[in-house]
Amino acid sequence: MRRFALPLLAASSLLLVVAASAATRPHYGGILRVALRAAPTSLDPADANQADSLARRNISRLMFDTLVTLDNRGGPQPSLATSWEAEPGNQRWHVYLRRDLSFHDGTALTSDAVAASLRAANPNWKVFPLGDAVVVVCDSPDSNLPAELALPRNGIAKRDGKLLGTGPFAVADWQPGKKLTLTARDDYWGGRPFVDSIEIEMGKSFRDQMISFDLGKTDLIEVAPEQARRAAMENRSSVQSSAPLELMALVFARDRQSAEEGRLRQALALGIDRVAMNTVLLQGGGEPAGGLLPNWMSGYAFLFPTDVNLPQARQVRGDLHQASLWTLGYDSADSVARVVAERAALNARDAGLSVQLTASNSADLRLVRVPLVSLDAPVALANLATALGLPQPKFPGDSVDSLYAAETALLDSQRVIPLLHVRVAAGIGPPVKNWTAHADGIWPLQDVWLSTEKP
Repeated sequence: MRRFALPLLAASSLLLVVAASAATRPHYGGILRVALRAAPTSLDPADANQADSLARRNISRLMFDTLVTLDNRGGPQPSLATSWEAEPGNQRWHVYLRRDLSFHDGTALTSDAVAASLRAANPNWKVFPLGDAVVVVCDSPDSNLPAELALPRNGIAKRDGKLLGTGPFAVADWQPGKKLTLTARDDYWGGRPFVDSIEIEMGKSFRDQMISFDLGKTDLIEVAPEQARRAAMENRSSVQSSAPLELMALVFARDRQSAEEGRLRQALALGIDRVAMNTVLLQGGGEPAGGLLPNWMSGYAFLFPTDVNLPQARQVRGDLHQASLWTLGYDSADSVARVVAERAALNARDAGLSVQLTASNSADLRLVRVPLVSLDAPVALANLATALGLPQPKFPGDSVDSLYAAETALLDSQRVIPLLHVRVAAGIGPPVKNWTAHADGIWPLQDVWLSTEKP
């Protein structure tokens, strides 16, 4: 009996290795169940009436490919387009398309269809087909066009009565604002996704998502930034947090009308305790922000002050005769926005200023929450300016100095007071495998597979 012990042990070890390998080997099949807060009523990537969010972008990426994608460093990479080139002056671009691609209904992707899709998303562009390419003529020189082609709104869509894309998943069932069911494309040009389908429940609060997740009814959920650390510590799930991707800021409804009003706005900016907002209200779910772009993207955000300076704020306020009486609006459905707005009003009072919270849409300033739209810093800054109602930044060159000058000019307008850059967190259930974090917060759902092992 004794002499058989080592061979038996070796055989048992081999069986364990084989079983472990089988348990971790990617395989096709299964339904991925997802819950989101967003409740879009349209799937059209170019529909400007839909509120922008990372969730909506994640949905769009599953159905609509873009001509270009960005890597984690913000560099443009081929997708539906194989290459691109600009004519002298960077105002007229030629974009060359990948061949033998099709929409979800099997019809061929043509340069005419691509041109029509880009025109729908960008009324200021002139776009026309030219053989197996499209020509894009911008209204002004644009050296960042490849990065703009990677924006979700530029997902290529066919709008002939039925909305169709070229992405890895096609729509099987769509209940606007409630539920979306997607099925994997066997003929997807980038390779068939592992899961057979994705079921997305919409309009679910963070709390409802976590309850569903704990009951094993959902595989993938959003986690509130202030709850991410606690959820990870309780081992409820694998919680993945992104780099700070959303800007929270105070935005004034109009330009300053006098030098004194500008000084009052300066006093407010000096009196905001951003560090306490992050550590107490967000539980470390973000970073204090003195600029519009986070430091991981720009490399210079640390130059913009974030520390509270209450003595200086009070001194600036005390030197002025003009009184401040501002109303501050915020999204009442966003619990984080509510507590941040309340703290901002308290900070203002400590500085000798008067800020009153209101539900009115005509407030003097609003607390806004805007996700970064691109990993390309100039494109991200330009889109932030649009979302905040600020003038478009001017980039005299392609250097970091040019980017810094453009952002500084926006901040010097005193229309916006940055508060925080907030991380985005996801709760990933035990069955979900091969999850890789993307720097832009996009969920890699076409790459994940589902384990059949019981947790």
